[in-house]
Formats: sequence, structure tokens, C-alpha cells
Amino acid sequence: MNISIIGTGYVGLVTGTCFAETGNHVICVDIDKAKVEGMQNGKMPIYEPDLDTLFERNLKAKRLTFTTHLKEAVEKTDIIFLALPTPPNEDGSADLSYVLKVADELGRLLTSYKVIVDKSTVPVGTAEKVRAAIAANCKVDFDVVSNPEFLREGFAVDDFMKPDRVVIGTSSARAKKVMEDLYKPFVRQGNPVYIMDERSAELTKYAANSFLATKISFMNEIANICEKMGADVDAVRIGIGADQRIGKRFLFPGIGYGGSCFPKDVKALVQSSGEFQYDFKILKSVMHVNETQKLTLLHKLKKHFSKLDGLKIALWGLAFKPDTDDIREAPSLVIIDELLKHKVALSVYDPAAMENVAKIYGSRVYFATNEYEALQDADALIIATEWSEFRTPDFKEIKKRMTKPVIFDGRNLYSIEQMQQEGYTYFSIGRKDLIQQ
Repeated sequence: MNISIIGTGYVGLVTGTCFAETGNHVICVDIDKAKVEGMQNGKMPIYEPDLDTLFERNLKAKRLTFTTHLKEAVEKTDIIFLALPTPPNEDGSADLSYVLKVADELGRLLTSYKVIVDKSTVPVGTAEKVRAAIAANCKVDFDVVSNPEFLREGFAVDDFMKPDRVVIGTSSARAKKVMEDLYKPFVRQGNPVYIMDERSAELTKYAANSFLATKISFMNEIANICEKMGADVDAVRIGIGADQRIGKRFLFPGIGYGGSCFPKDVKALVQSSGEFQYDFKILKSVMHVNETQKLTLLHKLKKHFSKLDGLKIALWGLAFKPDTDDIREAPSLVIIDELLKHKVALSVYDPAAMENVAKIYGSRVYFATNEYEALQDADALIIATEWSEFRTPDFKEIKKRMTKPVIFDGRNLYSIEQMQQEGYTYFSIGRKDLIQQ
């Protein structure tokens, strides 16, 4: 099939590359000329495991091309995906200006039947708005489909190539056939394709992310109460996770969720619910819990040291989760902001996200070349992201580099017993604090 992807952000680039991998011819469109030129020359604009291999292969095979010309892409393709940003407005609602602007342009460019697919995460009713924007200037038949993405950063290629499910929102039999044919290579093992109306498809994405965010915040609340009651959150997590109605995933406590999806989508669902005169109380609480949870380690740090001014702190992990360079809404940024207020000397390390963080903080933060260099003469180590390489470090080297072996672990990477044997003062989430004399 001939496909165009409008927008080459995270979702657009993964979508376009993976469709090309199954033999489709894909044209990716972006208004950023420098970015397009870079991709034409094989430069990946994002970090995502395994995507570079598929990107290079399909670029070389000429199944994946890039352009700044929307008209060219529309003329050459039959299915047009809208993978455009929908950033939050000040009130938390999704900004649809990018989506509707392109829809307006499409109405002026369509000369034959096309399927227009909303791939961006958009509020309920957006398909209708897109349809109206196109129809205002269009004289040919077209269909608008809602096809939300369910990609996890760090696992996006696998999620796209082997999806748990594919959700297609359409009331058109013609568009339904086109979309089912398009996704056939990805569901050969019998993974379900759910056909539903457009509004239900749009809400499905928001509901899924909001439920997962709720699960995370609930577990963080359990972790907080474990500390007060003298219980161990790891034991509680295992105990409740064995219940098949609950499941084992998303039960790990920490310092809050971040990224481009959960914070934005929870806010958007709360806001859009308000537009329908519904007060979504649970999600409001989820947002509040998540923001306060990002400060948990700082409270422990202040309690332990009493005075932070003049300390040197090492920070491992900047991305909101491992295997990505995405720092949007990352807990690490909240930690950095607070520590800088106290005139703390801050040395940080992350395998992928340091360049993005450097754009924000510049010389106010020292960016180490590896995790051990970040520890040199540090009074404490904070762990904010659970990168695999942080899970089994050289504890003797850590102790050698630091002034005192003190760790504030926001992801519970180490066991209390191990830290006791290694002689560390160790603070984690939902477990007893270990203070060595």
C-alpha cells in the first residue's frame, strides 16, 4: 500500500518505519527542513531501541522516504496518517490546532478517495472535527478513521510489530476493509482487531493510559502507607499481583510517572470530561498523588541531612523511564529544580537523555561521562530512572568514589539485605530506611 505519515515525531516515525518494514511504500512529511534532510541522510532524530535497524533498512530499500511537501505525499498515497502533536493547553485540554490545520489543507488537496487516519491521541469528537475541516473544501469522497497507538517508549518497535490489539474506529465499510488489510501482517498470530465507532476508539486510548496512571499512583500511595505502618511494599506488591484480576504489571512503586502520554492524557480526559459536565474525581486525585510523589526522595534527603546547601549530590537517571531519551514530565527534572534552589552541586548521568537535559540546565549541572564519574566526592546518590546498567553496579567502586555511602533509590533497585551487607545507608520507596551507624 502507499501510505503517508504527516508528522515525524515519536509516533509518526515509528509508525512509518514499521509500515515500511512490511513492504508498504511510506512517505513521511514534516515542516522541519533540517530534520527531513537529516532523515533522508539516515540520521535518526529520536532514540528508540531497534528502530534504527528498521529505519536504515527501509531507507536503503526506498520504501521509506521523507519530504516537506504535503501535496506530493497526498497525491502519491491512499492512506494518510495524522501523527501530529496535541500538546496540552494551559487548562489541560488537548491542543488540536496542528491536526485541524493539516485537515484544512487536506481538504484543498484531495482529488480522489483517501482514508484519513487520526493516529495522534485526541479527545472524543476529534474525528468529526477533522471530517468537517476536510469537507469544507473537498469535493471528493474520503473517510476519517480513529486508530489510536499503544506504543511504550523503549518497546515501541515490538509493540507495533506484535500489537496486543489494534483498535479501529470507523463507521465506513470501505475504510474498515482498507484498515484491516493494512494491519493483516501485524496480527497473523491472531491478536485481535477491534472495530468500533470513532468516539469509542478515541476514548479507548485515554481510558487505557488513565487506568495505568491510576494503577501507578495507587501503588505509590500503598508504598507511602507501608513506610508508616512498617510493612514492605515489595511483599504487598507480590501478594496482590498474584490476583489475576489485578495482574503483576504497573505495581512497582517509585517517584511518579512521567513522559509524553500519561500526564498529558490524564489531564486531557479530566478536562474533556468537564466539558460534558462530569467531575472525574479519581483522575484528579491521580494527578495530585503523582506530583507529590516526585518530591518523596527530596523529603527523605532533607530529613537525613537537615541542610542541603553545600552538598554535592549525584543523580543517576534523567529520562522518565529507561530505554528512551524522553525527559518530558520526568521526575528527575523536579528533583534537579529543587536541588538547585538549595545551591547543591549536582552531577548527573543518563545513558541517553543528557543532551536533552543539557538544553535546559546548561552549565548549572555537571554531566558526567559515566555513572561512576558522577559519584566523585558526592555526599549522596539519587537514583531516578531504572536503567539496566544501574541494577548491578560495582558497590565497592561507588563507596570508593563517594564521601559517604548514602543512596536514595527512587526505583527500589536493590534489596535492603544487600545494602546492609555492603554497608550503605539506604533509602527507598515503601520499605524501611537503612541507616548505618
